[in-house]
Amino acid sequence: MKDSNYLKERNAKSIWHPMAHPADSLNTPPTIVTGAHGTRIVDVDGHEVVDAVGGLWNVNLGYSCQPVKDAIAAQLDRLPYYSIFRGTSNDCVIELGDKLQEFFEPDGLTRAFYTSGGSDSVETALRLARQYHKVRGEHGRTKYLSLKKGYHGTHFGGASVNGNANFRTAYEPLMGGCFHIPAPYTYRNPFNETDPERLAQLCLQALEDEIAFQGAGTIAAMIMEPVLGAGGVIPPHASFMPGVLEICSKNGILLIADEVITAFGRTGSWSGSRHWGVQPDFMCTAKAITNGYFPFGAVMIADHVVETFEKDETGKAAIGHGYTYSGHPVGAAAAIACLDETQRLNVKDNAAARGAELYQGLLDLQRDFDVIGDVRGGHGLMCALELVSDRTTKAPTDKSVPAKIQKTAYEAGTMVRVSGPNIILSPPLILTSDDVSVILAGLRAGFSAV
Repeated sequence: MKDSNYLKERNAKSIWHPMAHPADSLNTPPTIVTGAHGTRIVDVDGHEVVDAVGGLWNVNLGYSCQPVKDAIAAQLDRLPYYSIFRGTSNDCVIELGDKLQEFFEPDGLTRAFYTSGGSDSVETALRLARQYHKVRGEHGRTKYLSLKKGYHGTHFGGASVNGNANFRTAYEPLMGGCFHIPAPYTYRNPFNETDPERLAQLCLQALEDEIAFQGAGTIAAMIMEPVLGAGGVIPPHASFMPGVLEICSKNGILLIADEVITAFGRTGSWSGSRHWGVQPDFMCTAKAITNGYFPFGAVMIADHVVETFEKDETGKAAIGHGYTYSGHPVGAAAAIACLDETQRLNVKDNAAARGAELYQGLLDLQRDFDVIGDVRGGHGLMCALELVSDRTTKAPTDKSVPAKIQKTAYEAGTMVRVSGPNIILSPPLILTSDDVSVILAGLRAGFSAV
């Protein structure tokens, strides 16, 4: 490995980083991670910290999951790649399909369409939703509904249904026919409503109003995260997602659950949809499906959608969509091992228990530091702190404040993620109580510094 000074010097002179201004890395060299084990990462200078970001919401089983690493190595020796486009398949994707069908049976999902990651999964679900209606003869159903503050990846389709201007403005005009309704964001919403249940009803009414305005017969699907993730960890009231499904079903609109983050235990349930007692028509998965060790994803499809496609005799159901790496055998082998280990460790229960400890610790921090305007969490291991300069007006803090907190917390042993005025926590689901204490101590050091 090249030495520390070389890597810091060369980083910004050879690569651009996602989600960053190209000049940022020139002016402020990033943390260069060179090693990891368990819940911890090690940087190029040998500094070791608890990774409270979990890679990027995806390293649920930590960095030392030997069964997944062994599965990848063995598969590379046996079959490193082959396509599953029409006419060919491989043994790994078939075995994984059976395991996913069993895992998601309570969600009413019986088929998998393999992708290379989360953005691919969203793009696939959006396409298949339109095609479903065309197969049924409803060619006018082409529009999409989604939530403001929602995040659905970076493809043109995903960016078009994204509800955050930061991921849209630079690339507009985006795809037409995409409309957004208010999110059930209790801390900030256009209704000035602070009661979560009442807010959920107001947002559901806004959904019904938008459907009536657009015309139900023009809308293909509604896409939503069971808990909004990148938008700032915004959990809705328990009545919200069931209410969305009821309204969509009544109007012939498909519900796409974007579970790229929430599937496989992060909410304390095996899926975010199951967390709220909902069976969606499509579910987008990726990230934790291979623990981040291999780029892979899957769109899970409800039985009634499957029946419509598989019984088609017109040819309209032929799928003209796919990726070179759809069903990659190494990714499938990693996913099989990952799913086995995820269930063996029962990480959803640990996520619920450690998540409760972390959430309570964050509430304690809020009592001690006025810069913390809102604490969000309470649903597994996904939490956020929203920082303000004034609690009464809720004015966002200057961006230098969360940056300083992040830097000081890192020095004190904790890696956290900053997104606008939010500090987001999404640690591995194998987190221990001792790890929670380290995270909270790091944050306390960070807030003390400001």
